[in-house]
Amino acid sequence: MVNYSIFTNNSELLEKFRKNAKVVGIIFIIIGLVGIFFPEIISLSSAMFFGWILLFSGFMVGWHTWHTNTKDWLGWLKFVLLTVTGAMIIVNPLPGVITLGILFTAYFFVDGFASISLAFSLRPQPMWWISLLNGVISFILGVIFFTAIDNPLQTLWLVGIFVGISLFFDGVMLLSLANATKKLIDDSEK
Repeated sequence: MVNYSIFTNNSELLEKFRKNAKVVGIIFIIIGLVGIFFPEIISLSSAMFFGWILLFSGFMVGWHTWHTNTKDWLGWLKFVLLTVTGAMIIVNPLPGVITLGILFTAYFFVDGFASISLAFSLRPQPMWWISLLNGVISFILGVIFFTAIDNPLQTLWLVGIFVGISLFFDGVMLLSLANATKKLIDDSEK
């Protein structure tokens, strides 16, 4: 478990956290609202982003294989799989959205566990319950997604809206923690 007392007893780190948490929190809230009101945009852009990452990774594996061992057939196989998969997702992102749906289901469960663990680590601090609420919401989103993932059109809608909801509440949590951090900074300066 992480020792947060090292963090909470350092005014300089708290001030950096507070400033960055506000900026990132606001950005997460804005992207979250886009996902809630326009879920297809977030779903397709997430799949496209994932496709470009795979394509770029494939090119990097190919470059590395070319420059290190041109006879490495596993390196060339990885190059082909990554570039073809990335290109297919870029050209037709809906199957990528379905794959992301499965990955996001796992993400929501892990995010829920991490947020709940953070909440119990922060428990004596003000606003610790925001992290707990964020974790519970992530678990609920994971369960809903897991039960509805068999319909591709529903998955297109769910990826965007659930990522939007998760990012929105992550942003709210960060803003709340930034405000609570201000109180810790003020208390430590007295």
